[in-house]
Amino acid sequence: MAKYRELAEKFIGDIRAGRLAAGDRLLSLRQFARQQGVSLSTAVSCYAELESLGWLEARPKAGFFVASRRPATQRPEWAPFESRLATPAVAYRHPATLSGPLGTSRLSLEEASRAALERSFRRAMRATAERLDRYPAPQGEEALREALAGHFGQCGFAMDADELVIGHGCMDAVKTALEVCTRPGDAVAISSPCYNGLLEVLAQLSLRIVEIPSLEEGIDLAQLEHHLRLGTVQAGLFCTTHMNPQGITMSVAQKRRLAQLANRYRVPVIEDDVYLELAHHPHVPLPAAYHDEGGFVIWCGSLSKTLSPSYRLGWCRPGRYFRPFVQRALGVPTLMQLALADFIDSGAYARHLRRSRDRLARHKPLYLDYLVRHLPEGCRISQPDGGLVLWIQVPGLDGDALDRAAERAGLDIRTGALFTASDRYRDCLRINIGFPFEEPVRRELQALCGLIGKMIAPA
Repeated sequence: MAKYRELAEKFIGDIRAGRLAAGDRLLSLRQFARQQGVSLSTAVSCYAELESLGWLEARPKAGFFVASRRPATQRPEWAPFESRLATPAVAYRHPATLSGPLGTSRLSLEEASRAALERSFRRAMRATAERLDRYPAPQGEEALREALAGHFGQCGFAMDADELVIGHGCMDAVKTALEVCTRPGDAVAISSPCYNGLLEVLAQLSLRIVEIPSLEEGIDLAQLEHHLRLGTVQAGLFCTTHMNPQGITMSVAQKRRLAQLANRYRVPVIEDDVYLELAHHPHVPLPAAYHDEGGFVIWCGSLSKTLSPSYRLGWCRPGRYFRPFVQRALGVPTLMQLALADFIDSGAYARHLRRSRDRLARHKPLYLDYLVRHLPEGCRISQPDGGLVLWIQVPGLDGDALDRAAERAGLDIRTGALFTASDRYRDCLRINIGFPFEEPVRRELQALCGLIGKMIAPA
């Protein structure tokens, strides 16, 4: 067990035993590091872990305190169902007129990262001065592919730069992978619920779907294998880490088995791993592609969630589908690629990720505390260990009515109907937690809880 987690568990044990009480002030990070004989980074990781679990709270200019215990809340229920073929609707997108902090899954960009990006772009501009008369390489700049390979290699996921293809974001990579692996009318296995953007792409490509039920540890792999064995599905498409919208991360055993199923049945599985690096703790999980031996897992990622959606830059490790995949690539602007390669190689990206994980670990308990205290009794809320979203289940809620009321109020949220082609999740919604818990967020949450309270108030 990592040292920071060992220390965190000792703290939790002291709180549960009554040796520490709610409101007790804790040592500063430097004092704690000296007392325990650990590095400052270990102390920071320990306190971040405690805060993400709701046992510690940081008060500006005051220090760290044992948190007041919030009312207990249960996680959402994942009711079993039998997977069947279905056709996704053509339009799943939410009205683009709304852009509040709770709607789109995104992370606010802090000033330190913004300044580092500006420096990287200035250096890249000088490096591209003699290349303005050339089109970008279809596979992507070697500098960026090398930077990404080195970055993920340090996380334990070793790969060769020549295995990667640079593209216009994760969704672009997923769409290209689907075009390579399927034909119109084919069926693709997806998780249920599933990110509405993926449903939109599947509909655009005239593909059918088979929704695989979610479980606490991932998805119902037994049902997936049943369809693979029957030949019902021709491909799989799964977010495996910090899933959007449900917040679940597949266990290591699930990821390993998913890769094994893809290889055993020789069916491509597209892995949408856009949230991989946004754990609410220092440990970054390995993707299912790490366990892939035959190249049947097509691994897709991007900087859209970890850094900025405006760059629309991502990558793919297509495995055995490399040749047809790269034949469809048109290239990404050279300046953008070289700037982000510089940002990674300079260490700025790693520092940005550490700060982002720390911020998310601080945000999550604040959002959870507010929701538990202001939503009607009986609501269930996901408690993910990473990612940018919370999945909320409100028994008795009419999600369609909430969607209409929220739009009238100018409130940006995503209700459960967006994430399925079935009638499930009508009592659910998803919110973003990527923004600091400040006044704009509080106002939106207050309005949201007010609308829900009115809709399911006791007769």
